Amino acid sequence: MPGRTSMTEWSDELLFQPETPAGHETDASTSRGWQILVVDDEPEVHQVTTLSLAQTRVLDLPLSFLHAYSATEAVEVLNEHAGIAVVLLDVVMETDDAGLSLVRTIRETLGRSEVRIILRTGQPGSAPEASVIRDFDINDYKTKNELTHRKLLTAITAAIRSYQQIRTINQNRIGLEKIIHGGATLLEKRSMEAFADGVLTQIASLLGLNAEGILAARALEDGGEDIYIFGAAGHYTRYMNRALDTLDNQAIQQKIRQCLDERRHLIGDNEAIYYFGSHQHAAAVYLESGQPMEAPYPELLEVFLSNVSIGYDNVALFQQLSRAAFEDPLTRLANRNEFIHLLESERIPSAGSTLVLLDIDHFSDFNHALGQDLGDEMLIAVAQRLRRHFGEQVEIARIDGDVFGLIGAENDLTPESFYQALADPVRLDGNDFRVMVSLGYCAFPGQVDRGLQLLNRAFMALRMAKNSPFRSVAWFTPEMETRVRERLGGIRALREGFEQQEFVLHYQPQWDLEQGLVTGVEALLRWPRADGSSVSPAEFIPLAEQSGLIVRMGLWVIEQACRQLVQLCEAGHEGVRISVNVSMLQFRNAGLVDSVRTLINEYRIAPGQLTLEITESVVMDEPKLVLTTLGSLSEMGVRISLDDFGMGFSSLAYLRQMPLHELKIDKSFVQDMDSPQGVAVIESIIQLTSRLQLDCIAEGVETDSQQAKLRQLGCHRAQGFLHAAAMPSDRLLAYLS
Repeated sequence: MPGRTSMTEWSDELLFQPETPAGHETDASTSRGWQILVVDDEPEVHQVTTLSLAQTRVLDLPLSFLHAYSATEAVEVLNEHAGIAVVLLDVVMETDDAGLSLVRTIRETLGRSEVRIILRTGQPGSAPEASVIRDFDINDYKTKNELTHRKLLTAITAAIRSYQQIRTINQNRIGLEKIIHGGATLLEKRSMEAFADGVLTQIASLLGLNAEGILAARALEDGGEDIYIFGAAGHYTRYMNRALDTLDNQAIQQKIRQCLDERRHLIGDNEAIYYFGSHQHAAAVYLESGQPMEAPYPELLEVFLSNVSIGYDNVALFQQLSRAAFEDPLTRLANRNEFIHLLESERIPSAGSTLVLLDIDHFSDFNHALGQDLGDEMLIAVAQRLRRHFGEQVEIARIDGDVFGLIGAENDLTPESFYQALADPVRLDGNDFRVMVSLGYCAFPGQVDRGLQLLNRAFMALRMAKNSPFRSVAWFTPEMETRVRERLGGIRALREGFEQQEFVLHYQPQWDLEQGLVTGVEALLRWPRADGSSVSPAEFIPLAEQSGLIVRMGLWVIEQACRQLVQLCEAGHEGVRISVNVSMLQFRNAGLVDSVRTLINEYRIAPGQLTLEITESVVMDEPKLVLTTLGSLSEMGVRISLDDFGMGFSSLAYLRQMPLHELKIDKSFVQDMDSPQGVAVIESIIQLTSRLQLDCIAEGVETDSQQAKLRQLGCHRAQGFLHAAAMPSDRLLAYLS
């Protein structure tokens, strides 16, 4: 260009440097070193610069050169090469300010703040040094006639040092930003797999590597020695969710185990194993970098893993909480919550699938008799046999207590398959126990009616199977659901009726057969309808027991009986007692005795005026509880009557222990008095009461001949339609008068 200084005028020292073959150019893509971009429209400048610095090393690394002969070409080179450290840039090229414009492009358009720029010019007047240094972000500004070899080498060395320092600062800043971002991202992870994937992704981002060759492993939390690969990338991906022992590289296995055992990092030339976590939740990350990691990456990685440890503990804790929420801790099967989730999910195909509930027969008796520890062992043994027999194609869960749920194909879950799975006895504490089960089936109806509703249907079938005396298997039918709805509707109406005081007491007289007098009445609960009819006690009493309302209703009946006794006494009928029926649920209520005592004191009645009737089934249900409660009531002075005697299977030993005052002969025996066998049964009961010095009352007496025969056999009292049906309070007073 006109006016330019010749190369011999400004580069005489460069010409005497050791020569390299003409045309030599270091390939930056294959050589590891500092990349220098020479931008000048004079080819001989490129040649002389390269020849002069070809053998130079800065910070123990060689220089490699890239070349551009215009500002436009320089932009292309910069876009292709991200690692350029220094740009040797001519000011005047295709235009007088091409170099200065390129500086702005590098800084503003390309955003390359790290690269150092040394401006060179042969025409200093076209770009005064003071204004250029002030207005442009450059590292140095030299005229070509002063840029000797030594000065060029000094400028290059200073620029590279500056580049390295700026890059280190930026890498640290970016690394810390990634650590903060990565830590925050990992804190949001909830599953161990998602956390592991996040760790691998963040490490790869931090180091500027692909995730290839990164492996994460942790010791299992059950206290065993196994190590589990819970995150893997690249060519290790196939080992995801598998034991470390399956890894085909024994050296890596050994190093990961050593890292976990010694709880420290193991750093090698081309690989590193980093330890993180806590004593309870230990983990190791194996990183295969392929080359030594330079500063600041090892330090940044340690900071990152230290930060990750907190997230890892959080994820491990969340996993434990999740396991507690969705896994049965005893059998390690899914629990009820997870089972319902499975029923609601689309993982289970509707066609051909069935839900089965399995209940171990008489498990509560087994548990009470042999202890909870053996009961737990029985549950574990059953769970293991079910898993072993049905395999992974069947979903198995422990729903509640001794109830297991299974979901699978209908052909796999036949009753016979369960009998085969549990055919061999379970050996516990040196004894063999045969497991008998009841099964409730419910087929999948489709995409609707899943989840809890489907489970409830299976429970309906299971309840049917357990209550059936002939079979231990039942399948759900729509009629079952209809009956349940009716029962729930009945319970709701029962509660509303009781709260609205719709119930009343009727009283049926009990006659002394010798004196011809009324000596007592039985209080009978009635629920009248608005149309004048009544709900049968056979219908609402079971509902009251199933709902637990029988406890409140029973106490209400006793209180009404006490009120009626006060009225009887005021009317001059002090000798008339009132009998009230008591259910098993009332006996289980710890406040029964105190409640009766409170009512007797409140209404100031004689305890002997109140008789509490129990059935044989109540006594046999929980003998110890019932006998203790009866003893307390009897000591108070309350009379005890055994109702429907002869209809149950009570033990004579219990009969002898009970503080009884009377036995009631069931009406079915009275109605069978026409046969010799019927008479013999009644005669035996009457003789038994006589020997035990108890009163005897016959129920359901409807004819004169029945009454005459009972009197002849020695029965003291009778109750039935022959004398009077049950009547309301006002009619009772008139009847007695």
